[in-house]
Amino acid sequence: MKILNLKNIGSKDLIVFDLDGTLVRTKSPMDVEMSELVARLLLVKRVVVIGGGKYSVFQELLVRQLKCSKESLKNLFLFPTTATAFYKYERGWKRVYSLSLTPFEISQIRKAFYEVFKEIGYQHPKKTYGELIENRGGSQMAFSVYGQDIVRVLGDKGVKMKEEWLKNNLKTKMKITREVQKKLPNLEVRAAGFTTIDVTKKGIDKAFGIRQFKKYLKVPVNKMLFIGDAMFPGGNDYPVIKTGVDYMTVKNPEETKNIIRQILAIK
Repeated sequence: MKILNLKNIGSKDLIVFDLDGTLVRTKSPMDVEMSELVARLLLVKRVVVIGGGKYSVFQELLVRQLKCSKESLKNLFLFPTTATAFYKYERGWKRVYSLSLTPFEISQIRKAFYEVFKEIGYQHPKKTYGELIENRGGSQMAFSVYGQDIVRVLGDKGVKMKEEWLKNNLKTKMKITREVQKKLPNLEVRAAGFTTIDVTKKGIDKAFGIRQFKKYLKVPVNKMLFIGDAMFPGGNDYPVIKTGVDYMTVKNPEETKNIIRQILAIK
């Protein structure tokens, strides 16, 4: 973790947040306190949110929970599916770009996961909820251990199940990630969230996201601050380190709230 003093934090023009595990509990709507803090932050800073979820998830978990003016929304920039798409607010949310997988790549991704499950003897949970391998808007495929809808169906119980699974099965998750990557050398495979593995086009990771922020928002890397919960090797936030961006690691949204409070106290 890069330790930044309050002066350095205050000097940043762009605050970049991971979504799942950083701004929200896994696949859960942003809580009222976080919503209020983000709304206040938008008054003084430009804010990017990047994550593995598709655009509709960003709308559901983040945007619809925000209570702020349309003018403030102009300071919020959404980069779903690990920056394979970009949306900004201009009299409504507008898509700036989208980078899609081909039908053949999508087919190969499904095949790779099924082959790895068989080869390593992986056993799915007895009860799953929704799709195990989801097509996220054509730009990202994602495997989720319990299925994509567990939190929607079970609420907090689903969150706890995902957290518990990761505690007991991190090695298994990373092994699946490595083995699928071997089968898909021309694509990018990343461990994400508690129970998810994402696949995108080659070179698509959060370091790619940092470059997109620089390109489209005209902000130099030294004026950005990245905040995420998966900075460990193999984690989907880890690639930002190679960009040289200043970053802070959090364990959960409560720690993120404390960072936002620090930023707001300076302004």
